Amino acid sequence: MPDLPTPQDAAEAALFTECWDAVLSYADLCTSGAASATELAGEAFALGIQEARSAGSGPMRGPARRVLPVIPLLLTAVRTTAAAWEFAGQGHRLDPDLRLWLNSEKAARYHGMPLQRPIALRGLRDLQEADAALLWLAEVEALPLTVVARRLGLDPAIVSGELAQVRGLFRDRCHRSHLDTPMAAECRSYARLLDAVTRSPSADTPEDLSRHLATCVQCAEAAACLRLQGGGLPSALAGGVIGWGGLAYLERRRRAAEVRLGAGRPVAELEAGESKEGASKARLVRNGLLVAAVLLSFVALGVSMMPMGGSGRENTASDDADSRPVIDPGSTVASVGTHPSTTPSQSGRPTASDSKATAAPSNKNPDTEPQGTASATASDAPAPTTGAPAQPPAAASCDVTYDLVGQWNDGFQATVTVTTTKALDNWRVAWSYRDGQQVTQMWDASVAQDGSRVTATAADYNKNVVADGSLTFGFLGTWNNSKNSAPSGFTLNGAACD
Repeated sequence: MPDLPTPQDAAEAALFTECWDAVLSYADLCTSGAASATELAGEAFALGIQEARSAGSGPMRGPARRVLPVIPLLLTAVRTTAAAWEFAGQGHRLDPDLRLWLNSEKAARYHGMPLQRPIALRGLRDLQEADAALLWLAEVEALPLTVVARRLGLDPAIVSGELAQVRGLFRDRCHRSHLDTPMAAECRSYARLLDAVTRSPSADTPEDLSRHLATCVQCAEAAACLRLQGGGLPSALAGGVIGWGGLAYLERRRRAAEVRLGAGRPVAELEAGESKEGASKARLVRNGLLVAAVLLSFVALGVSMMPMGGSGRENTASDDADSRPVIDPGSTVASVGTHPSTTPSQSGRPTASDSKATAAPSNKNPDTEPQGTASATASDAPAPTTGAPAQPPAAASCDVTYDLVGQWNDGFQATVTVTTTKALDNWRVAWSYRDGQQVTQMWDASVAQDGSRVTATAADYNKNVVADGSLTFGFLGTWNNSKNSAPSGFTLNGAACD
């Protein structure tokens, strides 16, 4: 007769149900393939459970406070496990950009002297566990507040007010952490002004403070945590707590939340589905499976639940964008052809509005020949043959939307959505930049860049697209010139798109 599971086993199985997709999502960013991602996620989950046990916290050991809420605790375990792989000679299984980061001073900040660690990480640690969990689930995981309330046992009628109070508490903790940080005399002289400017949504940032924030990583990180308006708090939390890949993880979780809500599925239906899934896991535990067995048996389920799976990355450019601080949203550099503006999102936080770029059919081969157009719309129709009437170009079978999600000093984040009239069993999307932009990291596709020409290739899990369906992928990039124009010359599998 098998040993009966303990309440601790059941609690850990419940944690697996709620957190596995988040852990696997970040592990996928950190690795070079789906198999490595699954193994890294499994090892990190086991490590995170051990850390939670040793802290004697959460549902496993009573009401005592965790060092971090469970999901960021597990995500930091992914980062720790990845570092162990790197230094144990398994670095070839990791993303090349992550390997560079792990061997840099940026990584050392996350386990070095406490007062030198990122302010967002210190601020989240200083909150009570329930408050920190509420902030993370709502801001980073982008879950609807009704789902957050159910997970944390809160009254749905007051959870919005609770979140507003927790944001204020987080700001206060970060302000205190910023003042406690050893800093240069110039930074110290700006501390009080920085606090005042970030408190008011209508306050203008003085020019000298703006210049200082553009050059001082420490103060820019503090500004991102202190400014609760403008939608920068999720980025500050993800970048400050996770470190490498924080912005990419944030985008994945936002999109995963949208996918989980489904095409018009009400939240009540979502919650009922999650409850049924949780009950199913509990029944397995009652049948005598220990958590280790649950972990192994649900690996396949975790992969199938994930809207973003493994990636075959080809780009090896250094990814500094993930660790760049989010500065004053009002100080971003305007770009030609793309004008981001904040609009309310379904989660209640502002997001950048869409910036669209279109390209007319071309007689060139866009996958091998860069487009030298000077605007976001290009037309290279072939010249008519002498003595024969000109033939109108055939209608394109795909439409492209290029969305500039946001940009800062010399970096940006964008999303590409392609709608196709034909069914696809694989896809390759290409385009050309005009201003020297470089793609540094991509999710939901693998990327290669040759000069100005960028090619995104489908991952194994999203290569099939139905007729009149769409495909979407996102990426981070850098730009060094005076403008960040939208690209042109979009093609799908070699055919030009509108």
